[in-house]
Amino acid sequence: MTTPTALVLGSLDATPLDFWIGVAEGASVQLDDPILVEARQPDGTVVRFFGLVDIVRKRYEGGQFDSDAFRVAKGILPADVSYAAHVQVTRIDPEVYVPPHPGTPARVVVGEEFRQALFADRMEQPLPIGVSRSGEPVYANLEFLDGTRGAHASISGVSGVATKTSYATFLLYSLFHSGVLGAEAINTRALIFNVKGEDLLWLDTPNARLTDEARQVYARLGLPVGPFTSVGLYAPANRAIGALVPSTGSRQEGVSPYVWTMREFAKQRLLPFVFADGDDAKAQFPIVVMRVEKALEQAAREGDPTSASIRVNGAPVLSFDDLVDLLDTTALDAMMGSTPVAQGTLDAFRRRLHRAAQHMGHLVRGDSDARNREVQLRNHRVTVVDIHQLHSIAQMFVVGVLLKRMLEEKEQQGTARPLVFVVLDELNKYAPREGWSPIRDVLLDIAERGRSLGVSLLGAQQTASEVERRIVSNASLRVVGRLDAAEAQRAEYGFLSTVGRQRASMLQPGTMIVAQPEVPMPVLVRFPFPAWATRASEVPAARVEDDNALFARITP
Repeated sequence: MTTPTALVLGSLDATPLDFWIGVAEGASVQLDDPILVEARQPDGTVVRFFGLVDIVRKRYEGGQFDSDAFRVAKGILPADVSYAAHVQVTRIDPEVYVPPHPGTPARVVVGEEFRQALFADRMEQPLPIGVSRSGEPVYANLEFLDGTRGAHASISGVSGVATKTSYATFLLYSLFHSGVLGAEAINTRALIFNVKGEDLLWLDTPNARLTDEARQVYARLGLPVGPFTSVGLYAPANRAIGALVPSTGSRQEGVSPYVWTMREFAKQRLLPFVFADGDDAKAQFPIVVMRVEKALEQAAREGDPTSASIRVNGAPVLSFDDLVDLLDTTALDAMMGSTPVAQGTLDAFRRRLHRAAQHMGHLVRGDSDARNREVQLRNHRVTVVDIHQLHSIAQMFVVGVLLKRMLEEKEQQGTARPLVFVVLDELNKYAPREGWSPIRDVLLDIAERGRSLGVSLLGAQQTASEVERRIVSNASLRVVGRLDAAEAQRAEYGFLSTVGRQRASMLQPGTMIVAQPEVPMPVLVRFPFPAWATRASEVPAARVEDDNALFARITP
């Protein structure tokens, strides 16, 4: 008779939701191991208890004092080693809520039984989200990301260690290359904001440093090994160079510069996003912004629709600086009409406008070269918009404008399909819990209505406790990488057990804890090293040489 791996203990309580197992001599059970106990009931029914190990401990049986460990080690005091593990139940099949009987065999499961333990066998559209510590594929239900039953993912962790953006892009890669989207994949779009370095400007390039071990993980997940396909890359126009060229460093080839024409800025009522970095919801400031944007919109509709510039009160506005100069005059007072506005408020508006012009004014131009230079979301499956070199004011402007336009287009379509996935890091900056900004309102709109519009936000942040509560609470998938120990104790991580919070402060890059609605316990997963380049050093040598030659040609 084969000795079982473990037995349900009788010295500690066993309940339908959790129990302890004693591990047999020579066997091994670790944290995160999936366990199966099959308990036969008096009527002959076999109830299967699936669970995950969340506590493992060893201790001497027979010893009473700490110093007994030295006596046992010397052979003076006889004692046996108790090797036990706590199992948190994830599934009971059939749902007969009786505790397993002490002495019932328990074993670690793999393959199809592992899938059953995490409900993957019930998922009509299983999305690979990583592998378990033992290498088994782990899945999430697409229905909780595509709006069918839920949407959005919240990814938290310490900057530089938690690999939040890497995991968000891995989720996108799995969405587009696992086949889970079926025929919808060709029309599904993703908008990624590159907020740190130029890592995401290489998504369409193979990773020259990919290891065989990583390739094996992709194979286990049923994913091809390679870069993203159909990628559009955009970077802000270079302020220092007169011609419209992208402001990038390590890559130039294949990157398009983006700007907005003065007419687009006025017609699309983009002025509020110029002030998105401060708390302007006080007093009369919003009234001034509303009056000015209305006057600019009217000027844009009345002028030549083929022109990149506008005329306001007969004065040509050829650039953002021209707009600032115009509003420094009595033109601003005229736009207020009969609305009484304090002079201090008008002065505050002008000060903020001058400050914004220093940082984002070059993104709004009135010359003919600026036409058709907006970011085009429909042309590629994945669109990467680089904002990492921009000042915070300009970053706020770009993010707010693009998200606003995307929502408007989805509303005009009137259907949730095709799907759009948005990847945005530093969410605590764009949707802070305290204060107000137009971007926060747009992101909140996505969080609350995105499911019905077919928009899913993959938001990342260092501290979920500093993000607008309704955005975090609307996320179906909650993911944590390495967390600060103090942050892990916040209420936003209530889905983690006490042990889970402790483990989150020790996670290594490439390892995440994922909580999803169908699985009652968060699961630790590892995801493979990116198959696409994340920096210039991972790009094949020939590609880097081509980029350096292009940069030399366009740089004066």
